[in-house]
Amino acid sequence: MTNLDDQPHRGGGRAARRAKRSAPDFSMLPALERNLPLCEPMNGDQITRIDEASMAILEDVGVVFRDEIALSDWRRAGADVRGDRVFLDRGLVRELIATIPSGFTYRARNPDRSLPFGGKHSIFVPMTGAPFLRDLDDVRRWPTIADLNMFHKLAHMSPALHSSAHHIVEPMDLVVSHRHLHITYSSMKYSDKTFMGMTTSGKNAEDVMEMCEILFGRDVMEETPVVTGNCNGNSPLVWDETMLSAMRAFCRRNQPVLCSPFVLGGANTPASVAPAVAQLNAEALSALAYTQVVRKGCPAIYGHYLSTVSMKSGAPMAGTPEISLMNFMIGQMARFYGVPWRSSNTLGGAKTFDAQAGYESAMTMNAVLHAGCNYIWHSAGWNEAGMHCSVAKFVVDAEVCAMGYRMAEGIRWDDFDAGLSAVRDIGPGGHYLGHPHTLENFERAFFMPRLFDNNSIEQWQAEGAQEITARALDYARKLLRDYEEPRLDQATDEALRDYMARRTREIPSEDALNTEY
Repeated sequence: MTNLDDQPHRGGGRAARRAKRSAPDFSMLPALERNLPLCEPMNGDQITRIDEASMAILEDVGVVFRDEIALSDWRRAGADVRGDRVFLDRGLVRELIATIPSGFTYRARNPDRSLPFGGKHSIFVPMTGAPFLRDLDDVRRWPTIADLNMFHKLAHMSPALHSSAHHIVEPMDLVVSHRHLHITYSSMKYSDKTFMGMTTSGKNAEDVMEMCEILFGRDVMEETPVVTGNCNGNSPLVWDETMLSAMRAFCRRNQPVLCSPFVLGGANTPASVAPAVAQLNAEALSALAYTQVVRKGCPAIYGHYLSTVSMKSGAPMAGTPEISLMNFMIGQMARFYGVPWRSSNTLGGAKTFDAQAGYESAMTMNAVLHAGCNYIWHSAGWNEAGMHCSVAKFVVDAEVCAMGYRMAEGIRWDDFDAGLSAVRDIGPGGHYLGHPHTLENFERAFFMPRLFDNNSIEQWQAEGAQEITARALDYARKLLRDYEEPRLDQATDEALRDYMARRTREIPSEDALNTEY
């Protein structure tokens, strides 16, 4: 018979483990190193077929570059330029994209949060660009700079999010011409993770580069990426001056851009998966090649934004089977060219954080992970086709990213023999709950989500019958109460503020607002 008095240490150990589980831990997970098999639906002949079709589009149809500087650059590079349409020989394209690094390291403000990138390594990045938010009271409204600061804090405290992105929500209380300065500062101030830089114009991108130089130093930026830009194409087959000027600002400073065709399948691409991929592949290749015209060897990322269009309403859709198929195919094409690639994650078209949003997001994440994506953008908060960022969905998505991270790590074998020994110890008819192997491994054996409720209905009702939106908002409030700012070096902070103040004076604006931080 067991004497409970002989085992006070065991209860104490359990109490310590419970305390450890309840204590907040905001340590960022390392870059995900994927160990799942890739989903590759195309065989070698089909990959070649897409490549050949894309190259034929570049050679025979051409791509419009609405930018005189880009057109001059292409002429010097040997392209066939007729008006604003550039016809690219496949040999030239292959020669240029061959100089793009297959991987690199992102340098973060906190060096411990720097990230290997490319190959088997992936990072999760929050959504950006929402003109509305659903706030801590689940009210849909216009965002302010304070709301953006809040999302950067939440990103900082979410272990599976590797970046604070940039304008997660659009700060409508700031004049447009000055927003990029305050957005960049917020990304730098409230998190020490890597971040994104605004590409809303060439001049704005140059401001981002100058602020990055203040934060990291010119030499560091020459050695390794510290920030990521995004340049969207105008499908079909157009790149405009705004995006190209921003692309040049980043490439000249050795900073990567996502070369992202904006796909509305069936509206600005053919209404069929394979030819749509051939078109967007041509668009992405034309931009990737141009990055190397600007600066040979600079990092660049094969990007895209994927949605399909409802043939009933014309509205963009998320989480559809065809989007998954396109992600699988694009992953294969990026690996064929030896370049890292970007996709979008946890996308929802629902107007609230409901079952539709959850299903669409789960469909997207599973496809992106099995496709082997490197830069997993829009990983938290996206809903209503990107029109709003939901606080509740943001924190739940961040936890779902941690779940996806664990799945994509693959099977662990390090405790296999110890687990088999437990089978011998327990034998038929027993249970494992008190076995030393269980006590040693239960925290890591099975993912235990904070925000999903798995209690009995009686316990759920006794605790207030909260559904996930209310639970998530309570959790977000707690996170913000626990937030500790990763302090900027005082001299660096002052230099950033001085730069912002000078540029605010220099950039024309009739209704400039002074923003206090």
